[in-house]
Amino acid sequence: MDLQLLAALVLGIASIVVIVLRTRLDAFVALLVAALVTGFVAGTPAVDVLDSITGGFGSTMESIGIVIGLGVGIGKILEVSGAADALARTFVRAFGRGREPWAMAGAGAVVSVPVFCDSGYVIMNPLARSIARRQRAGYVTLALALGCGMTLTHHLVPPTPGPLGVAGILGADLGGLVLAGLVFSLVLLPLVVLYARWIGPRLEAEILPEVRAEVYGTRTVTSGTGRAGGGHAAEEPEPAPDPTAALGPPPAGAKPHRISAGLAFLPLLAPLALIVANTVANAVDRDRQGVLSGDDYEPSRLAEILGFVGSPVVALLIGIVLAVYLLLPRWTPRQRVSGWLAEAAGSAGLIILITGAGGAFGAVLRDSGIGDELAAAISSWNVPAVLVPFLVASLVRVAQGSGTVAMITAASVTAPVIGALGLSPLLAALACCAGSMVLSYFNDSYFWVVTRFTGLDGLAAIRGWSGITSAVWLGSLPLLLVGSLFL
Repeated sequence: MDLQLLAALVLGIASIVVIVLRTRLDAFVALLVAALVTGFVAGTPAVDVLDSITGGFGSTMESIGIVIGLGVGIGKILEVSGAADALARTFVRAFGRGREPWAMAGAGAVVSVPVFCDSGYVIMNPLARSIARRQRAGYVTLALALGCGMTLTHHLVPPTPGPLGVAGILGADLGGLVLAGLVFSLVLLPLVVLYARWIGPRLEAEILPEVRAEVYGTRTVTSGTGRAGGGHAAEEPEPAPDPTAALGPPPAGAKPHRISAGLAFLPLLAPLALIVANTVANAVDRDRQGVLSGDDYEPSRLAEILGFVGSPVVALLIGIVLAVYLLLPRWTPRQRVSGWLAEAAGSAGLIILITGAGGAFGAVLRDSGIGDELAAAISSWNVPAVLVPFLVASLVRVAQGSGTVAMITAASVTAPVIGALGLSPLLAALACCAGSMVLSYFNDSYFWVVTRFTGLDGLAAIRGWSGITSAVWLGSLPLLLVGSLFL
């Protein structure tokens, strides 16, 4: 590989890592700076670098920006309405006694498709605590199973923002990525439960005392008139938090807000089903016509209809309408709903910008010729092509901590070389997403959410949470190698 172009690629990725870790700037700025550094070091004229950045950003936003905003909006309504809590409790009842780790891992995987991991874990952790309190044991197992179940779908299944961004950058079919991501998640879920059951009892004694008191113990309250009046200490159980507290108290005469499991599932499953139906109908229609090229394809009437309602924008638009009008009580003020959706838009904004900047970085790599050089160099290596995006995502994740940044960076690096590597966009997208699951540790914000709530510190946190995320990362590798035979 040309040394100048190699230096451009190395310095570009190094810029991302250094800026995210060592400065006050975020990943959006880091990716844009990396695009500039890469272009200039590669010897591309300044005007052409800027054209590549704006063009790559715009083309990526065209395919994915609206979808990310709508997906995050659905997640916010699931959170504030109590639907996420209803889903979790349904899983616990369905799996039954003795299978609580399976229930927590499965519920976490479902809830994390539309809801950010951090928020979802905070919402659902009280349920894990209540189960552990009732059993008087097993909290670490439940907490780790819940957290890593969320990790699976957060990294692998759209409409989670990271996989959506990867699909947009690589041009992968969204319905295909949903199906493949769900398959990967289902296959890896037993690994989550097995690791949690193995490591959980070994770490139970390591729970921080204050967390142990919150989970298994009771709180002491003083009754009577205090010390002077001879009051005595009484013990009361910690009250369970109200999952619908954000809705506020109902008006006089209104019934308390309750959501059935079927209703809670609908805004999540409806858009996913429409997107998948569009993918399946398109594939069946093409196979019936014997058409592989998009230029000669004339969709049937049914394929046209499904192509419209199953497009990600329309499908998620239907999902957010269902969420607002089915999950929220009628007495919820319009201003409050607008406020929640505005909060969701705020949290989605940075993800959208990072995704667009990743597309810009990828465009610079492609237009500067680095992509072609990288493909030529990699093709001479004696490794499966699918390992290239997988390892890039893994290295970036370990270096800077964010799974979203890792998979977006890997997609940006991989996009210009997909054709030369012989990878399908779908397989490359799965490799980027799976590689970003590795070794969640101190530089990952979700590491701190899970370990603080679980009450693990130091080496116990590494053995528990870093270990379980690395286990599913390693487990995804043979799945990718098998998938490369079919995708």
